[in-house]
Amino acid sequence: MPTDPVRLTADLIRCPSVTPEEGGALVLLEEVLTLGGFTCTRVDRGGVSNLFARWGAQGNARTFGFNGHTDVVPVGNAEDWTVDPFGGVEKDGRIWGRGACDMKSGVAAFVAAAIDFVAATPPDGAIVLAITGDEEGPGRDGTRALLDWMAEHGERMDHCLVGEPTCPERMGEMMKIGRRGSMTGFITATGVQGHAAYPHRAKNPLPALAKLIDRLASHELDTGTGHFDASTLAVTTIDTGNPANNVIPARGRATVNIRFNDAHSSASLADWLRAEAAAVAAETGIAIDIRIEVSGESFLTPPGLLSDLIADAAEAVTGLRPELSTSGGTSDARFIKDHCPVTEFGLVGQSMHQTDEHAEVAQIRQLKDIYRRILAGYFAA
Repeated sequence: MPTDPVRLTADLIRCPSVTPEEGGALVLLEEVLTLGGFTCTRVDRGGVSNLFARWGAQGNARTFGFNGHTDVVPVGNAEDWTVDPFGGVEKDGRIWGRGACDMKSGVAAFVAAAIDFVAATPPDGAIVLAITGDEEGPGRDGTRALLDWMAEHGERMDHCLVGEPTCPERMGEMMKIGRRGSMTGFITATGVQGHAAYPHRAKNPLPALAKLIDRLASHELDTGTGHFDASTLAVTTIDTGNPANNVIPARGRATVNIRFNDAHSSASLADWLRAEAAAVAAETGIAIDIRIEVSGESFLTPPGLLSDLIADAAEAVTGLRPELSTSGGTSDARFIKDHCPVTEFGLVGQSMHQTDEHAEVAQIRQLKDIYRRILAGYFAA
């Protein structure tokens, strides 16, 4: 009997796996995959649960991998939902609940496709499923832990497909062949506190901070590259924590977030941020410190075998040939790109992280079909 991705999606939604809780989701998948002939290994690290599953002998020259996550974001105010967030209810042609869209349906679709494919047409090669419980969280002990474990145990994927939602409005219209990099700069300007009536006795850090923020926000980082839109810098907060209107504060803080294309690296942008801060500090006499956190570098998987397989399969099922895109935020593909070529393709993502999150039942079945066609094409090549 074929593996039903919709039923599996519902069962996964009923597992309350809010990051970093496993919630029973990986236990369920291990049971399903073991029955399907996969060898499963739990790769838990740092309080995060992860699952590695392989079909086929280790060391095969051709290994196709899927990656996805079963952890979900919190539901928010449960009273705002019209359904049980962890009920996995199917109604009106949709399945409802937290993770229905992002991305328990995607995991269910590639698990179902892989199980049915190896049962019907055992390939000359191997299939690896790397499923994490830490994509919505810090990301330190999820897919990274799986990749570290794979390196230690001689495991490798030759190509990997991440099952994140990628389609803006219609099933089959977009895949991701890369992602922008992401980094955050935490800026602190320090002066000397004083009375607002005697500004000469103080050193106000706020004009210097405002000058720096204006220089950063007004600067054009680039105009885009071959596969990427222009890089962006967003000012996300400016704060002094000063409740008094007659006190010049000692410190002011601001945060900027940069989403950057392949014209930059996080290192080159960090150098630019620090140079701008040093210039303003020299002009104003205010000490300015910048702490930088990098979420991921930009990357591109050039069009080729993997994107062609996805496009052919999606077009055969949906009638649409996916656009090759690098839009959106970050995903765990940013870790996998150092391991093997990686591309993302999944459902329409309009309801992810929202109240009453849901996925179209018909689209989940389409996604399983697409993934199975990708496997067939890959091992027939």
